[in-house]
Amino acid sequence: MTREKKQELTLRITQANKTELIEILYEMVLCYIDDGMDAHRDGDRAMFREAIRKTRGCFNELLASLNMEYELASCFLQLYLYCIKELALADVKNQTEHLQHIVKVVEQLKDAYMELAKQDTSAPVMQNSQTIYAGLTYGRGELTENLADQGSNRGYLV
Repeated sequence: MTREKKQELTLRITQANKTELIEILYEMVLCYIDDGMDAHRDGDRAMFREAIRKTRGCFNELLASLNMEYELASCFLQLYLYCIKELALADVKNQTEHLQHIVKVVEQLKDAYMELAKQDTSAPVMQNSQTIYAGLTYGRGELTENLADQGSNRGYLV
């Protein structure tokens, strides 16, 4: 995942509600799988395994977010466990075929959550995050970020 993508996702996380957080996790899964596919194509086994490890971490977060009081959560549980199994197979067999199976599942879930996010009007999970303004710098043509209200009381309110 590129530095710019990490910054974009970090910014989105600070402004996301619960539904959007799940959507962002799906996006992170897809980014890490892309990284793994690129590493495999380049013959970099260590980076391939690192991408799988990071993808597994995203699925662990998704598993932790399940509310098992709802019947639908058991379906998501099965999908996530299937994806984790496919990650293990990709790692052990050193094959990207299993990663492609995960991409098919996660793309559909991400699309569904994108539709749900349009209907979810709840407030962002992080109520007290920094405000970030972005603009172009003079002469360089690159994007810079300026932070406003950099007080010590940021993030979740306790």
